[in-house]
Amino acid sequence: MKKATLFITALLSMAVTAGAKNVAIETPGNTLVVDVTNGQRPMFVYYGAKLSASDMANLKAPGGNTRSEIYLPYGPVPAAEAAFACRHADGNMTTELLATGYDVTSDGKSTITTIHTKDPQYALTVDIHYKAYNDVDMIETWTDITNGEKGTVTLTDFYSATLPIRRGDVWMSSLYGSWANEGQVDEEPLTAGEKVIKNTDGTRNSHTSHAEVMFSLNGKAQENSGQVIGAALCYGGNYELKVVTDDSEYHRFIAGINADNSFYHLKKGETFTTPPLALTFSDEGLSGASRNFHKWGREYRLAHGNDLRRILLNSWEGVYFNINEENMNQMMGDIAAMGGELFVMDDGWFGGKYQRNTDNAALGDWVVDKRKLPNGIENLINDAKSHGIKFGIWVEPEATNTASELYEKHPEWVIKAPRREISCGRGGTQLVLDMSNPKVQDYAFSIIDNLLSKYPQIAYIKWDANMPIQSAGSQYLSMDDQSHLYIDYHRGLEKTLKRIREKYPDVTIQLCASGGGRANWGLLPYFDEFWVSDNTDALQRIYMQWGTSYFFPAMAMACHISATPNHTVFRTTSLKFRIDVAMAGRLGMEIQPKNMTDEEKTLCKKAIAEYKEIRPVVQLGNIYRLVSPFDHKGLASMMYVSDSKDKAVWYWWKTANFYNQHLPRVRMAGLDPTRMYKVRELDRIDLNPLDCEGKVYTGKFLMETGLDVPYTNEVEWGKKTDWSSRVLYLEAQ
Repeated sequence: MKKATLFITALLSMAVTAGAKNVAIETPGNTLVVDVTNGQRPMFVYYGAKLSASDMANLKAPGGNTRSEIYLPYGPVPAAEAAFACRHADGNMTTELLATGYDVTSDGKSTITTIHTKDPQYALTVDIHYKAYNDVDMIETWTDITNGEKGTVTLTDFYSATLPIRRGDVWMSSLYGSWANEGQVDEEPLTAGEKVIKNTDGTRNSHTSHAEVMFSLNGKAQENSGQVIGAALCYGGNYELKVVTDDSEYHRFIAGINADNSFYHLKKGETFTTPPLALTFSDEGLSGASRNFHKWGREYRLAHGNDLRRILLNSWEGVYFNINEENMNQMMGDIAAMGGELFVMDDGWFGGKYQRNTDNAALGDWVVDKRKLPNGIENLINDAKSHGIKFGIWVEPEATNTASELYEKHPEWVIKAPRREISCGRGGTQLVLDMSNPKVQDYAFSIIDNLLSKYPQIAYIKWDANMPIQSAGSQYLSMDDQSHLYIDYHRGLEKTLKRIREKYPDVTIQLCASGGGRANWGLLPYFDEFWVSDNTDALQRIYMQWGTSYFFPAMAMACHISATPNHTVFRTTSLKFRIDVAMAGRLGMEIQPKNMTDEEKTLCKKAIAEYKEIRPVVQLGNIYRLVSPFDHKGLASMMYVSDSKDKAVWYWWKTANFYNQHLPRVRMAGLDPTRMYKVRELDRIDLNPLDCEGKVYTGKFLMETGLDVPYTNEVEWGKKTDWSSRVLYLEAQ
C-alpha cells in the first residue's frame, strides 16, 4: 500500500533554535516560505512556484496589516480568526504560541520541516509540521499539540493549518451536492466576510460538501492555464474549511476538524495530532492542480495506487436483495463472457434468525443465509473460478439493525445519547455502532478477518456505510468525554482499517457510503477505490465524475454501466453513451446481463476489450479537462495522456440536444506538439467511420485546432437516439 509514513528514517536532520530565518519548504516545482524568528509568532512569507536562490534571498515576511501568522492562537489578536484555542488547566482562555526553533528531517522520499512553538506562560507546545515530497508537488501540513501542564487542557479549536492567500481577483472552486448528486462544482469570487464549508454527518463527509477546495489566483478558474492553489483535508470525519476576508491584505484559509460539539480534553502529557492538509500549487490551471493530486494520491495515499483495477459486475442494481445461487452463477457467467474480471455479490447474502430481504434487518449477523445460498460462499467462489473470474462480497461493518441478533446481544454497542431513546435510520431500524469502543473495533475487524481467513480466495470487499450519527452520544465514553465521540469514532475506524490492511494487504477494498459519502483522502489509504454515487445515470454522472476528478484519480472512481430507464432518475440513454461515460473512470457494470439483448452484450464485450487496451492511460495517466459540463456549452470533454505522451484517450459527451446547435470545436491538451498521433475511435456504433479515423495529426494541430466530430451518432434510423458521445484513442507514430 502506497501510504505516506511518519516513521522517519532520518537521513538528514538539522535543528535550529535561535535567530530570524526564512525557512523554505520545497517540492520539485513549489516553494513555501515561513519566517521563523525565535520568540515571535511564525509568519507566512510566500507560497507558489519554485523560487530561485536570488529571489529567496530577497524575501521577507509581509509587514503592516497582513494577518499572515501561520497558526494564530486565540488571545493575542481576538478580532482575528484563530486556528487554535483552548482552556488551560487553570481556566485561562488565551494562548500565545512563539517560535522556539525548527528542525528538518528526511527519509529520501520527503522532507519534514517542524516548527516548534510554545506558550511562554504555560507548558503547552504546538509543533507545526510541513512534509514536502521530492517527486510530486505536494506539501502536507499538520500540528502536534502537547499538554505539559499540571492538569487537563480543553481544546476548543484545533485546526490543522492556516494558509494566507494574497488578496486580488481570487476565486474558490468547491464541491457540493447530495445523495445521488455528489461532486457538483461551485465557483465564486472571494469577497469580504467569511466563507464556511463544513460537515456534521459524523460517519460520512462528502455527500453535501467536500473537504477539498481550489483557489484560482487570476480570476475565474481555467482548466489548463492560470495559477491555482489546491487544498485537501485528509480526514474522514467532521471538518470545517473557512476563508476569512477581513481588512487585512490576505484571505486567511483555515482548515481542520470541525470542533462543534467536539471540544477535546487533553490530559497531562498527551499529544493531539491534527489530520494533514495537503497543498499544491500549479500554474497550469485546475487540471494542473488535479494532476498533482492524482500523482500524489496514487503514489502515497491510495491503496495499490500503481496497480490497474479490474473490470467488475456488481449485483446490486441487477437483483437487489434477490440473492440466490442461480442468479449469482448466471451473472458470473455473463460478465465473464463479456470479458469482465470480477463479480461482486452485494447486499442480501447474510442473516440467521433475521433474514435480509430488505434493508430493515440482519445487519451485524454476518453468517451466510443458507435459505438463499444453501451451498455457501465456497460454492460461489468455485463458480467464479470455473468462469475464470475473481469473487468479491459486500459488508457494512459499522452498522446494525434493531432486528438483529447482534443488537439483541449487544445493545450497549450502538451510538445512543445518554438518557435518550435510540434514533434509527435506514429502513426504520438501522443503528450506527460505536467505533470509539475497542470491543466494537474488534468486532468490525472480525467481520473481515472471518471472511478472508475462511475464504482466502475472496479478492474484493465492498465496505459500505449507510447512516450518519444520530442522537449523538456514546455508551462507552465517560459522561465527561461525550464530546470526544466524533473524533474517537474515526480514530477507532482508522485503527480497525489499519489492522485489516496489516493482515490483508493484498485484498481490494472499495469504500462505499450511500454512494460517494466517503470520497476523502483521510480514509482512502486503506481503500483501493470509492463508489462515486448510487446514481448511475450517465448524464448526471458526467457532472459528478467531473467534479470528483478535481482531487481523485480515475482509478479510484468506480463508474458502472447500468440499465435504462435508470433506477434513480428514470432517464433512458443509449448504451454507447452509458459505456463512454463509465469508461472515463474504473469501468464496471451494475446491471442484470440476462435482461440485455445479444447486441447489447456484444457492444459491452467490445467496449470491455477496448477499455483493457486503454486502461493504463486512463487509470495511470494525466488528466486534462477541456470543456466543462458546468459551462453549459452543450457538451463536455476531457482526456488522459500517458506520462511519455505517446498515448492519449479523448472523451466527448453531448449534454444537450437541440436542432441547429453550434457546439465548440474542442482543442486537446497535454500532447507533444512535435509528435504525430494516429486517431482511432473506440466503442464505435456508426455505420461509417469518422473522417479522422486512421489519420495522423501533429500534437500541435490537435492542441491548437482540434478535431470536428459529428453531433450525432450515424446509425440505422430505428436506432437513433438523442444521446451521442465519442471516445478517441491517440497513439504516437
